[in-house]
Amino acid sequence: MSNIFNPKKERFNDPLIKNMCEYKELVEEFEKDYEGTWAKFADQKIDWFEKYDTILDESDAPFYKWFVGGKMNVAYQCVDRHLKTKKNKAAIIFEGDNGDQRILTYRELSYEVSKTANMFKNRFGIKKGDRVVIYMPMIPEAAVSMLACAKIGAIHSVVFGGFSAEALRDRIIDAGAKLVVTADGAFRKGKPYMLKPVVDDALKTGCECVEKVCIVERNGEDIQWIAGRDYSFNELVKSESSFCEAEPMESEDPLFLLYTSGSTGKPKGVQHSSAGYILWAQMTMEWVFDIQDNDTYWCTADVGWITGHTYIVYGPLAAGATTVMFEGVPTFPDAGRCWRMVEEYRINQFYTSANSDKTSS
Repeated sequence: MSNIFNPKKERFNDPLIKNMCEYKELVEEFEKDYEGTWAKFADQKIDWFEKYDTILDESDAPFYKWFVGGKMNVAYQCVDRHLKTKKNKAAIIFEGDNGDQRILTYRELSYEVSKTANMFKNRFGIKKGDRVVIYMPMIPEAAVSMLACAKIGAIHSVVFGGFSAEALRDRIIDAGAKLVVTADGAFRKGKPYMLKPVVDDALKTGCECVEKVCIVERNGEDIQWIAGRDYSFNELVKSESSFCEAEPMESEDPLFLLYTSGSTGKPKGVQHSSAGYILWAQMTMEWVFDIQDNDTYWCTADVGWITGHTYIVYGPLAAGATTVMFEGVPTFPDAGRCWRMVEEYRINQFYTSANSDKTSS
């Protein structure tokens, strides 16, 4: 691992905001010219396929539209544009519950995202605007599937892997999902747990919109395979090309749906658009975390929540950072698990919650 980690973690770049004076200057800049300041950062940070012609359209308030007329692609923003300068840099560091490890460089991540995107298109007929539900454990294929959807313009809806069949069913039906991407299961506290049986239960009634189920074989436990509906992610992706052209997306095209928990009523799908979301994700990585090129950053959330979307996948990768994904819990096999990982991977940015037994908060 020594070739992709900086052993001393020397932070050789100055902070984006060096002191309170510069912070106040930034606030004043926004107060004087709110639209123009956002346009300045959009021009600096987003690789536009076509430049926008209107910064902010307020004509249909409260349905405001940002960077109208612009075209870009979030997966290109997070992966492909970094290949010129960061292709051999670690993009995702994964550690499984049982200690297995996988490191994807930006070049390897680009290959995996493109192969998965091609699989979605060629084997499952997914196209721009289709909805894909992702019901996955915290493994690299979850992030790859999110980015693959973004690359071809499909709208993903990630459902937390701890949710019940009923909760999964509600979200599938509401989104009108054409494809469900899941796993046989994963590992937690040294033991396998299952996800595919929950999907089978969810699809028993009311989910006629779902045509296919794509299954990552993670824990190797026996599962039911329904002929004509269920397909192996691991097998199908092998034959796909590692090149996929990024679909040009309008700034306001939907990137993903993420549903509320449902604790106070029916879950409500919150739609996030492309350009505004990814700009905010990248800027908060810089403004809040002061992310630097040689940082190794770990957010312990789950991709089933908005924190995981923004601060495990989209924000760090848009900033060209190294992000850590962890399958397990911080107390297994003992309470020193996180700190051993911090030492081994030389993690110097650690974003977590006060919950001592879950990484999904």
